[in-house]
Amino acid sequence: MWRPPADVRQTSRIGDYLGWLERERGRSFDTYDALWQWSVEDLAGFWSSIWEYFQVIAHTPPDGPLVEAAMPGARWFPGAEINYAEHVLRMPGLADHDPVVLSRSQSRAQVTLTAAQLREQVRRVAAGLRRLGVSRGDRVAAYAPNIPETYVLMLATTSLGAVFSSCAPEFGTRSVTDRWQQISPTVLVAVDGYRYGTKDVDRRQEVAAIRQALPSLAHTVLLPYLDPAAKPADGAISWSELSAPTDEPLAFTPVPFDHPLYVLYSSGTTGLPKPIVHGHGGILLEHLKMLALHHDLGPADRFFWFTTTGWMMWNFLVSAPAVGTAIVMFDGDPGHPDLSALWRLADEAGVTFFGTSAPYVMACRKAGLVPGGLADLSRLRGLGSTGAPLPAEGFDWVYEAVSSTVQLQSLSGGTDMCTGFVGGVALLPVWRGEITCRCLGAKVEAYDESGQPVVGQLGELVITRPMPSMPVGFWGDESGQRYREAYFDTFPGVWRHGDWITVTARGSCVITGRSDATLNRGGVRLGTAEFYAVVEGLDEVVDSLVVHLTDSGPDGDTDELLLFVVLAEGVELDDSLRARIAGELRRALSPRHTPDEIHQVRAVPRTLSGKKLEVPVKKILTGTPAERAAAEGALANPESLGEFTAMPRRRSSLEGSSGGSR
Repeated sequence: MWRPPADVRQTSRIGDYLGWLERERGRSFDTYDALWQWSVEDLAGFWSSIWEYFQVIAHTPPDGPLVEAAMPGARWFPGAEINYAEHVLRMPGLADHDPVVLSRSQSRAQVTLTAAQLREQVRRVAAGLRRLGVSRGDRVAAYAPNIPETYVLMLATTSLGAVFSSCAPEFGTRSVTDRWQQISPTVLVAVDGYRYGTKDVDRRQEVAAIRQALPSLAHTVLLPYLDPAAKPADGAISWSELSAPTDEPLAFTPVPFDHPLYVLYSSGTTGLPKPIVHGHGGILLEHLKMLALHHDLGPADRFFWFTTTGWMMWNFLVSAPAVGTAIVMFDGDPGHPDLSALWRLADEAGVTFFGTSAPYVMACRKAGLVPGGLADLSRLRGLGSTGAPLPAEGFDWVYEAVSSTVQLQSLSGGTDMCTGFVGGVALLPVWRGEITCRCLGAKVEAYDESGQPVVGQLGELVITRPMPSMPVGFWGDESGQRYREAYFDTFPGVWRHGDWITVTARGSCVITGRSDATLNRGGVRLGTAEFYAVVEGLDEVVDSLVVHLTDSGPDGDTDELLLFVVLAEGVELDDSLRARIAGELRRALSPRHTPDEIHQVRAVPRTLSGKKLEVPVKKILTGTPAERAAAEGALANPESLGEFTAMPRRRSSLEGSSGGSR
């Protein structure tokens, strides 16, 4: 659907890197596959080349690139002392007067920061944090949206060697405290509220409850966002006090390569969210590599990704100035006043790389939107999609309705590594319905049930060589047991990610959903993403969720495939529509994947980051109380669980329904 231009090696950042490798290292690669093979076989050589090519600033040089290549336990660049914020604020290729942060919000007027203004604000806030006693290793928490102040706070915190953590203000009190009670922050910066579309959302009560639940807090800072006249209460101070003028210079505390940078969290839908600790050096190297060599971003670019501060894509977005790229931030309802809002933003802000989620792309397609006809997208070179597998129809829509020349990069990764490890690259074509490649330095493979790599068939997504951005660990997990159990129990020494993947003979990838939600009927395994692509391709279906219940125990032999659909306004689920849905699935997938029952529901339960809750629904249907199956505060629409709770209980062996690979 897209091919690299003939002069790609002369015009792309990865082409420049290849030229550098040949000049400086004497290494020449004719194909991307040869480059990738080297990057995952010679880990020390590849990652040291990233360090040198991007001119990483080391206050203390490393003893070497890699001491131990085991997983877990790999030690990257031991002895090195660096600082992540120093590299972001270096902003190579940007002059002091160049815009580097363009913020658009439904709560207030737009804000633009130049490179000099960003550095100045970070300098002031870092000084303010020092006045509050924040030093290396302390935790600073932000209950704040995707706005420049949150970004400034993150950079100021990490410049001191302190540890940052953020929750989007749409998170409820329980979701926030479940996360932050694990890390005991000493400073909280919180907004008073926000506007979502036309609705004002006051968060002062939530902030008060969060403060009460965190005895570790020494200081709270109010950021007036919904109401500019809002005043701090109960001993809090204002953002203007924190960022007051000062003569203190901007300085960067040198920290070890694996020193904690920020703490991200798993979704927490079925238990306490895992506090995933990422390190300064691993995140820096990984994001430099991805942003420049895979997304082809540089000083002429403006990078946008629709995200909140509760999703790892925010952390990925805000690293872009480290490669000289300006970022475009958006806070609000992407569907207000309609789905064209973000495309008009791309036009107005001059976005060159537009990032979003697969559900948003498919919603635009279903709405019949033609962004290329309603906005000037001539500057758009790249379009990224993540958060869920993008079906082939989504590729069609992008090239028909957005741009025939844009490079579509479907990518997948996760909070666990704060990156995408399969994605796109300027050197390779885009194939319909496929993720273009395995990313440099990421030895992604598909394992069969015996733990052997397979090509051209469905398997467990694993990573068989370490990467620098693998977590430093989980906060408070001193023995490392929770960390090992999360990723390395199934295949010792190999990272198991929990997705189904097919690696094609040409090196592209197709991800078909979570392996713990796999549909396995009569030995035919199918990822849920393939199922949704068919069902949601029907005009009548707005959203859907499928679960497979099995029980081969002594008391029965259950094998039920249950489909739940959200229908378009005015559409009812009758026998005719049921037959049509079943017929489409039979033709597109297999007769074995025809649902035994189809039910209409008002909404599909989703996490705050938009992921469907197949496994929690499966648990609810087999008798687990809703409050144990899914943490209400981790859901975007907790009320949606009620319909499933009211349905008749069924027998199921959850372990047996995961495809036999866990």
